[in-house]
Amino acid sequence: MGSHNEQGFYFEVLKTCPKTGARAGILRTPHSEIETPVFMPVGTQATVKTMSQQELEEIDARIILGNTYHLYLRPGPKLILQAGGLHSFMGWNNSILTDSGGFQVFSLNDLRKITDEGVYFRSHIDGSKHLFSPESVIETEHELGADIIMVLDECIPYPATMEYASKSCEMTEKWAARCRETFAKLDNGRQLLFAICQGGIFTELRERYAQRLVNMDFPGYAIGGLAVGEPKTHMFEMVKLSTGILPVEKPRYLMGVGFPDDIVEAVSRGVDMFDCVMPTRNARNGTVFTKDGKLVLKNAGTASDFGPIDPECRCPACRNYTRAYVRHLFQTGEILGPRLATIHSIYFYLDTMREMRKAILENRFPQWRDSFLRRYRKEE
Repeated sequence: MGSHNEQGFYFEVLKTCPKTGARAGILRTPHSEIETPVFMPVGTQATVKTMSQQELEEIDARIILGNTYHLYLRPGPKLILQAGGLHSFMGWNNSILTDSGGFQVFSLNDLRKITDEGVYFRSHIDGSKHLFSPESVIETEHELGADIIMVLDECIPYPATMEYASKSCEMTEKWAARCRETFAKLDNGRQLLFAICQGGIFTELRERYAQRLVNMDFPGYAIGGLAVGEPKTHMFEMVKLSTGILPVEKPRYLMGVGFPDDIVEAVSRGVDMFDCVMPTRNARNGTVFTKDGKLVLKNAGTASDFGPIDPECRCPACRNYTRAYVRHLFQTGEILGPRLATIHSIYFYLDTMREMRKAILENRFPQWRDSFLRRYRKEE
């Protein structure tokens, strides 16, 4: 089962786990072939913090995420267009997805005002006034030139009333239609436009608006507005509900969900794509992820631990350096500390996705999932 377009985009589900709905697939863009399920490292300002593009390539990252809000403010889409687009500007030859910036704008709270026209906001950098409309966001993303671009949406806060959530979903649906209209005028065949399904934790809204967006026939769908403070049981209910409605032949992307065990749970509910700042942000603060959960490298216990960060990991940091050394780097404020911790955590996430994919293809995903979760959550 696959969906094509003539410009080099292709998505195919190779295998689905009959017990869980977990999927292994291939997503092809003009820049790379991406094996799903996939984790996309976040490169907000056209850089995955502390890592070079070459280091990302070495650990087999095939798609990364950039952010329209930040790149719109600095250095600006016109300069990036002048440079030949985001790939050329940042020296990255694999795929890029750009988020529309909706989430960043909505997190500004007191610096923004939402209307049907779009979002008026003040820059967090210099206080200057700007408008993000569905049309202007698509124009900006078109100039940035990412392979996959997102519609402008409103991320519903938690908690929110049914009345607020309902109005917000209606506006997000209208914005999606306007985004698609603008995209159709600009489309050069080198980008895919994904819709974003909202609805908070309201079953009725999730169902209604996911179905309406499906009727618009976008090439891919994101599930947005989760991991914003709601209980995890609600989050996974909404994920399962959404994947039950979204087309089986198109990619499904759960935005901003980032703990390794949550990603495993979401894959087992039929999600293909993920992004989150979790691994990079935690790594810069001295906390990394392993199969045994989080490891705080700054802890006194690692001061004389001459083993690798993670004995089971084959990343460049684990192959070459010890916990004691990396702790020393953090203690002395050396830049190499956050760099090595980031390399490890991104590798761990990518490797976990590879393991999951292999387990799905080999018909042993439920056993792999249960074993991973038991160990990661330290359950007996």
